[in-house]
Amino acid sequence: MNPSSQSGREKLGAEQPLVLVLGGGNALGSYLAGAYAALLVRAIEPQWIVGVSIGAVTGAIIAGNAPEDRLDRLKAFWDEAMIRSPGQMGRGTRIRHAYNELHTLTALLFGRPGLFGHRYPGMLSMLPWMPDDVALYDHAPLRRTLERLVDFDRLNRGDIRLTIGCVDLETGDEVLFDTTRDTLTPEHVLASAAITPVFPPVEIGGRLLCDPGYTNNLPLDVPFAEPMERDFTCIAVELFNLHASRPASLDSTAERANDLIFASATRRTLKALEREYALRDRWEPDGPRATLLHMAYYAGSDERAGKAFDYSPSSIRDRWAAGTRDMEKSLSLLGDAPKEHRRLRYLALGPQQEAVSAQLGAMAASA
Repeated sequence: MNPSSQSGREKLGAEQPLVLVLGGGNALGSYLAGAYAALLVRAIEPQWIVGVSIGAVTGAIIAGNAPEDRLDRLKAFWDEAMIRSPGQMGRGTRIRHAYNELHTLTALLFGRPGLFGHRYPGMLSMLPWMPDDVALYDHAPLRRTLERLVDFDRLNRGDIRLTIGCVDLETGDEVLFDTTRDTLTPEHVLASAAITPVFPPVEIGGRLLCDPGYTNNLPLDVPFAEPMERDFTCIAVELFNLHASRPASLDSTAERANDLIFASATRRTLKALEREYALRDRWEPDGPRATLLHMAYYAGSDERAGKAFDYSPSSIRDRWAAGTRDMEKSLSLLGDAPKEHRRLRYLALGPQQEAVSAQLGAMAASA
């Protein structure tokens, strides 16, 4: 480790406030846990977490536990979410493809005990003689998991500010809940994770709320909308990537369509920030500066279109390991990147670096 990298890391949460933005992606969320584990081992503490969907779940576990308990709680969450099956599968083989698809099918057929289960009539409501329903699965099991793993009294004390994003299903408006003004409950997290029509929307304060994945799956704009009073760093961790290899099958084409749906809003947000900060550079060049460190999970070659419901042990562990590796590499950018005089500094791993990290797998990371 070179001295400049170390000094860049030490600034996080000390000289500069750190905001952690966590995106949605269901079973891909173990990447978020791995990324946070890399911060925790370096005693880097975020002052503010903004999350949606599984990012909101991860943020609640972090903000709702003491630092020494957070990693154990995150591991407990993913251990329960994981489908128990023997062995560890390497990446990039046809056997691994079948392995991932089998676990995805198992999750969809039987649910996950700590996350979601079937509801009635659910899918049967599509039959003409059945009563109507609004979702396929019931996510009440997630409420019980949150109640067990998150201390909501601690979370609402605001040691770490937590913002959770949702969308009003009737108006399409973005709705934000924040510990600086709201008392957050498991229902707020459930609403943020209620991707329609998979999970039912949640009514809070007379509004019917759901997961904002289709509209803003990485709420990067939220911290940048706050008035800037001092320099700050934002680490944004995304679970879908606009970059990928050329699709060679119908399944990989469907996977790319999924990625484009959930990741495109981030590109538009980044372009808007570039335009805004170009104006800031022009009119107030000596004002507070922002550093944006952007990570995006690059799915390995074994990932299929149903990857967001692939709770196989190998996939969960691979994603966790990839998150840790990518965060370690990303943190080194803070010290190694040349200093700029612009008010917004954007840092991100290149697609090739992300792809290499994705292909390494958990077994390589632990070797």
